[in-house]
Amino acid sequence: MTGLSGSEDDQAGVPGDEAMVIALQIADAVDTLTTLWSVAAQGARLRLSPHQLRALRILQSAPGLNLTTLAESMEIGLPTASRLCDRLEAAGLLERVLHPQKRREVQLNLTGHGLQVLDEVTSRRSQALAAVLAAMQSDEREALARGMRSFMAAQDGITRGPNQRSKP
Repeated sequence: MTGLSGSEDDQAGVPGDEAMVIALQIADAVDTLTTLWSVAAQGARLRLSPHQLRALRILQSAPGLNLTTLAESMEIGLPTASRLCDRLEAAGLLERVLHPQKRREVQLNLTGHGLQVLDEVTSRRSQALAAVLAAMQSDEREALARGMRSFMAAQDGITRGPNQRSKP
């Protein structure tokens, strides 16, 4: 592990390696955050795998997707997505309904219970993250927030590409 302390062992000797050093430090932080995120989610009344939670999040943001679109969104195969939905439906978190205009298409929607589970996981994760942030100094929290905003803006620019402008 690299560590975020910025010790001399972590410093690169070649100009331009600064981004790689920082990338390694952030990777360590992401690993830690992932563990925090996972532990908080597993403390919920209903334990779900990261794949199951991701599927629920996608369906929360885009209700009524069909199985093919969900599989593509998750970058998994159709049979895997189907089994995933079978498990979520059996747990009462998801329902399949016939599309009102396309008789051969089935829409996927979260149930009330599915929305409650997502709310609980979100709450637990937010509480765990807030506890860590509360242990930081105020100026450190603000610096982290500024850095995250900059990171998200840079990522957004890379994702869009140089020829696409951001929307106002």
